Amino acid sequence: MSKNALFRSVYALPPLLALLAAPLVAPGVALAAEPIRIGVVTPLSGTYAPIGQQVRWGLELATKEVNAAGGILGRQVELLFEDEEANPAVATQKAEKLFQVNKVDFLTGTVNSGSTLAVGQLAERNGRLIATTVSFSDAITTDKCSPNVFRVNARAGQQSAALAEWLAKDKPKAKVYYLGPDYEMGRSTVAAFKEAAEKTGAQSTGEVFAPLGSKDYSQYFGQLRAARPSVLYTSTAGNDTVRLLTQMGEYGLLRNLTIVGASGTVTAQNIGAIGKAADGFVTGVGYSAELATPENKAFVAAFRKAYDTAPDLYGADSYGLIGFFKAAVEKAGGTDTEALRKAMEGLSWNTPQGTKTMRAGDHQAVQDMYAVRISSDGTNNRFDVVGTVPGEKAIGPDLCTRF
Repeated sequence: MSKNALFRSVYALPPLLALLAAPLVAPGVALAAEPIRIGVVTPLSGTYAPIGQQVRWGLELATKEVNAAGGILGRQVELLFEDEEANPAVATQKAEKLFQVNKVDFLTGTVNSGSTLAVGQLAERNGRLIATTVSFSDAITTDKCSPNVFRVNARAGQQSAALAEWLAKDKPKAKVYYLGPDYEMGRSTVAAFKEAAEKTGAQSTGEVFAPLGSKDYSQYFGQLRAARPSVLYTSTAGNDTVRLLTQMGEYGLLRNLTIVGASGTVTAQNIGAIGKAADGFVTGVGYSAELATPENKAFVAAFRKAYDTAPDLYGADSYGLIGFFKAAVEKAGGTDTEALRKAMEGLSWNTPQGTKTMRAGDHQAVQDMYAVRISSDGTNNRFDVVGTVPGEKAIGPDLCTRF
């Protein structure tokens, strides 16, 4: 086969299979084998339900493509979903059921960083591996790292590196105020960006943390005005961001103030509800649907065809996780925990946002990072890449000492 013919044959496959260029298996072989079961503990209700929806869509799309091509080592992949309600206590109960009753081979889906830390401890006790595609807290792969936990998405420190570099160039010596949700992720993301921004010349003017699921953010606006910042950094997410930015607009706080934040603050899932208040928001992120690569264009087209909406970072990272898991199981020759862990460490695999490598020392994926600015007129929305930081520069040092 000529080189051009080979290229055409690969990109005629579904996006994930084209990325992995995996050999196909005869359909009858896959159906005869026991399925590989992946437990998915993710928020299907509550303020983080839109995030859980993207997680579900990304996993289901990739799994459908893998199964249609014969599965993994001739075995079909089965996803078993449970609603974690963005609550660590609920997440551990549901994960325990999946490990003990459903006998899942692997687990993913946790969104709340506290849930990922708690379910990681549970995975250690059950001798199984998990991976998060969403949680931001640096602690998950630094001081609270676990040999049974992997993270395929970018952590807070990686996001902050890209955003701080953009801020230093576009808004030098900015005066920054911080508003985050009052739990593990919120405090971790604020601390990470504060450190990165101050290193590049920004001045911190104050910070406040609001309970998850806050209905009224106006009680914090007096502190914000008094601090007289030029930039507001926030790491709210889901419906919390809708309420925050909408209320800021109603109180006239969006004029003469640049809003930046964590990659999960404004996404494809909540921007419709935020409307024009999202215009000009800038974030550091590992994915944009606007990335102009053949692999990403194929993924976005497949995602839109399946769900009639664009993927966001959660959908893309969850889609890519199945590729990571497939490559590791094939390398390990099965789902034995020790062999699978060894196969995952140092593994490189292709995703819609480019090649990722799982750093062996802390189980954190290394990937290029982007500064993305949102353009919104209330109807049409774009997530335009305005800066790039190479993965090796954004990742930072390995601070995990447990393994």
